[in-house]
Amino acid sequence: MLTQTTSRVLEPSDLDAALAVLDREPVANAFVTSRVQVAGLDPWRLGGEMWGWYEDGMLTSLCYAGANLVPICATPRAVRAFADRARRAGRRCSSIVGPAGPTAQLWRLLEPQWGPAREVRAHQPLMVTDRMPADIVADPYVRRIRKDEMETIMPACVAMFTEEVGVSPLAGDGGLLYQARVAELVGSGRSFARLDENGKVVFKAEIGAATRHACQIQGVWVAPEYRGRGLAAPGMAAVLRYALADVAPVVSLYVNDFNTAARRTYQRVGFRETGAFMSVLF
Repeated sequence: MLTQTTSRVLEPSDLDAALAVLDREPVANAFVTSRVQVAGLDPWRLGGEMWGWYEDGMLTSLCYAGANLVPICATPRAVRAFADRARRAGRRCSSIVGPAGPTAQLWRLLEPQWGPAREVRAHQPLMVTDRMPADIVADPYVRRIRKDEMETIMPACVAMFTEEVGVSPLAGDGGLLYQARVAELVGSGRSFARLDENGKVVFKAEIGAATRHACQIQGVWVAPEYRGRGLAAPGMAAVLRYALADVAPVVSLYVNDFNTAARRTYQRVGFRETGAFMSVLF
């Protein structure tokens, strides 16, 4: 019998209750929801544990503890319980990421043991749209990357990740995990790019997390020598068209607040700010 307030590691039989919590904020929770829909709550398949917080015997908050630590619909009391559990387990994640309020509280509680972080991005606007822009023509040259084009897209993915995160995804395991993730996106038809006449990627983006409610565009990148030529907005419009037609009725992304050029581009394409994420990078 669960006490009135308690936290525990969820089990596969808790799947329906966990999905009910995730569905309360379908856009913000798209990343974790997409993982849970594919893998369930078995830690081996999920790539981490799902912690649950109960109030009056009801599951009300979650925390995904895998490669990322992600608080979900987390109340202040739930965050304190998750921080206690995370401290006892020790840091195994490469980042803490989630809605800005709960993530900031989680980091305040963990920083004395887990700090210092390599970087803290305290305000990353969450942007959302459910329609095509009226005044931006989608780039007709942006298309799905085929499975036989992994060698074409991979250098652009590595360049984007290194520029965005500050470390190469090839460090550690030689890039095996990262390459598998890129291959998964290509294989599922969610990797898009425009190539120049020499077959080089000049714009790319992926549809990462995807559920029936929402999907998330990620990895947006323009080759440095092509920046300032107006490729980003038409390219984003093209990926948005694929996303709305083939994947989900709502499309989201989150962006660093200091990246004013990207924020301007996304606003031009019709994305509006609806909240904020926070990331703590180790």
